[in-house]
Amino acid sequence: MSGVRTASADGLFRITLDRPPVNVLSTAMMDAIAAALDEAAADRSVRVVRLDAAGKTFCAGVDVADHLGDKLPGMMDALLRLFAAFDAVPQPVLAVVQGAALGGGLELLLGCDLVLASEAATFGQPEIKLGVFAPPATVLLPRLIGERAAARLLLTGETLDARAAERLGLVHEVVPAVALGDAATLRLGSLLALSGAALRHAKRAIRESRGLAVSDAHARLHALYLGPLMSTEDAHEGLRSFMEKRPPAWKHR
Repeated sequence: MSGVRTASADGLFRITLDRPPVNVLSTAMMDAIAAALDEAAADRSVRVVRLDAAGKTFCAGVDVADHLGDKLPGMMDALLRLFAAFDAVPQPVLAVVQGAALGGGLELLLGCDLVLASEAATFGQPEIKLGVFAPPATVLLPRLIGERAAARLLLTGETLDARAAERLGLVHEVVPAVALGDAATLRLGSLLALSGAALRHAKRAIRESRGLAVSDAHARLHALYLGPLMSTEDAHEGLRSFMEKRPPAWKHR
């Protein structure tokens, strides 16, 4: 078995890590997550993706055995495929984190757009303590939280609690452990109440402006707004409904 479960209903695609006891990622699991993201990306009925995990731990990292010998090239290729899939999925991805997210577990969160965490969650990139570094985290952490904050995590291998991770911007919202399920339902409900088309284009705008000079980013998003966004039915419905003082009737296209 891959150690990954998926389910899809009512616009929500759910990906759950399920490799007891601590959801260590194998090469097969990374391929399964990438395949699930590709499946969600190809399904126009999917508006939001949820990534979560079974048990008390979110993910304790990538299996150390897969870093050794002739397993290493395949594991690294799977890691590339996984983050290519994260980068390509057009729907917003919400991670729900109940416990430790370490090493590859934290890297999974860096591929997501939003992170909701329990107060019991912890976060870290301990690879430096094993004599190596974390390739996806080294690419993504400086872009998401700044180079100085990223260096702290990547060069020390220290573990942060949920509130410290929230202050750095790794986590968007922290709730008591007993409230995590309800908070996830509420956050997902608020996302699913929005236009799926608008969410896809807003995420595209964030991704396409990344790394561009300010003037180039403005030009790129100006074209995206006038073209693909305003070609959607929902953009016109949202603006009309506001003017007419009524709730929008989204068609998600």
